[in-house]
Amino acid sequence: MKRLDNKVAIVTGASKGIGAGIAKAFGAEGATVVVNYARDHEGAERVVHEITGKAGEPSPCKAT
Repeated sequence: MKRLDNKVAIVTGASKGIGAGIAKAFGAEGATVVVNYARDHEGAERVVHEITGKAGEPSPCKAT
């Protein structure tokens, strides 16, 4: 069991930079991650792709 199994993390600004790093770290620890972004859909998809296959279950979500 990982530290964040059965937890959900909403990470704002997760399409790049520090937010992306945090989202990936949470996913690696087992969290279901909401990858929030404002403009960089491709970046958010990249982060989701990197998390997929690890314990977490990512989901991209555009901020409005």
